[in-house]
Parts: sequence; C-alpha cells; structure tokens
Amino acid sequence: MKYYENLAEMYVGDDVSPDFYGWVFPKYDHVAVGTGTVVNKTAIKQYQQATRDRAKVKTEGGKIIRVEAHPIPEHPRPRRCKGRIALVGDAAGYVTKCSGEGIYFAAKSGRMCAEAIVQASEGGKKMAGEQAIRSYLDKWDRKYWATYKVLDILQKVFYRSNPAREAFVEMCEDSYVQKMTFDSYLYKTVVPGNPLDDAKLLFNTVASVVRANALRSTNSNSVDVSFGSKATEEFQARTVTA
Repeated sequence: MKYYENLAEMYVGDDVSPDFYGWVFPKYDHVAVGTGTVVNKTAIKQYQQATRDRAKVKTEGGKIIRVEAHPIPEHPRPRRCKGRIALVGDAAGYVTKCSGEGIYFAAKSGRMCAEAIVQASEGGKKMAGEQAIRSYLDKWDRKYWATYKVLDILQKVFYRSNPAREAFVEMCEDSYVQKMTFDSYLYKTVVPGNPLDDAKLLFNTVASVVRANALRSTNSNSVDVSFGSKATEEFQARTVTA
C-alpha cells in the first residue's frame, strides 16, 4: 500500500461507473476503494470490481478486509422540517452531486440549525418552534443552493459518457478552472470569478460539450442521464484493502 501513503486517485469511465467516479484513498493502515451510481444500482458490484481492477497493480500484495455498500441521498429533501423536527446532514439529502461530499455539509447544517434554535429560544429561555427551524432552512438555501445546482449540472453534463468525461478532464487542465475549483471546494460555495475569464470558461465548456456529443454519437453504449432525472439516491460501495 506504500503507493497510496500520500496519494489519492480518482477514476472515471463506463467501467467504474456510468454516472459517477471511482476512487482510492488512504486511511491510516489501509486504503478505501470505492465507486457509486444512480442509474444502474444493480451493477454496483461490477463497478466495484472494475475499480479494484484499476488499482490492482498498485495494491498488489494487499487483501480485502471489508466490503460494504449503502445508499447516499444526493439531493435536498423537498420536506426538511415539520413542527419542531428538523432534518440535517444525510437525512436532509445534503450530499453534493459530482463530488459526493457530505461530511462538511452534515456538520455545517447541524450547526446552523442549532444556532437558529438557540437564537429563537433566547438561549434556552423559551421554546423554539417551527419558525426557528424554517429560518435555518432559508439561510441554508440562500447560502448553498447555487453550489448544489452547479454540481448537479456538472454531473449530468460531464459524467454521462466517456467522451464527456474526457472533455471534462481536458477542461480541468486550464489553470483558471483549477483555481475556481479549488476556491469553490475550499469555501464550499460557488466563488465569483473574473467576468472575462468566466466568459472564456463558458466558451471552452460549450466547445467541450459539443465535442463530447460529437464523439458520443459513435459510442452507442454510453448511458444517458437526462436533466429531468428524479433519482435522488446514489448507491455507493467501497472495499477496504489492507
């Protein structure tokens, strides 16, 4: 496992997932190898094996110590509060599309909800009702709605076929894209950029998508994911290898 001591890898391709990505990352004395999908959950074991195959040479000599899988809610629930009950984290569907990140948003939503209740209760002096919870939801949506929407669009546009993924990788070679991606990931929100650079990025993105669609027409085995998809849960599986 020495190869992964200070390194994590991400794999894309129809073999590891038709609409997500595969990953390998170190965890103390072992590595986690995983993938996920929304559009073909019944094939999750096949995708999991393909991800292990991708990392086979680099994990040679290791052994599988645990295999697990579970559904991950990837879209905010339409109803996140009722009376004095509030949903936060995974229960509220706060896992992001495209990246599959959820830990930060689970902790952040719990904190924001607690702060709203403390403020409404005046530090515990009176009972906080549904209005306090709704104030947390309003604040959350104002702060993070754009982040979820942008990542949702990115996943639907660039994770739908191998040519689209290649176009996405090509686009990510741009230094401006790398900066915007890093800043947005660091601050967990869509960071405003330079208007001129944004216009160039839009042009390059459209060009990448057009090129991907042209290449895709020759690949009838690609999986289509429409913008009207109502799937909200991604089935993720991982293998723990020591």
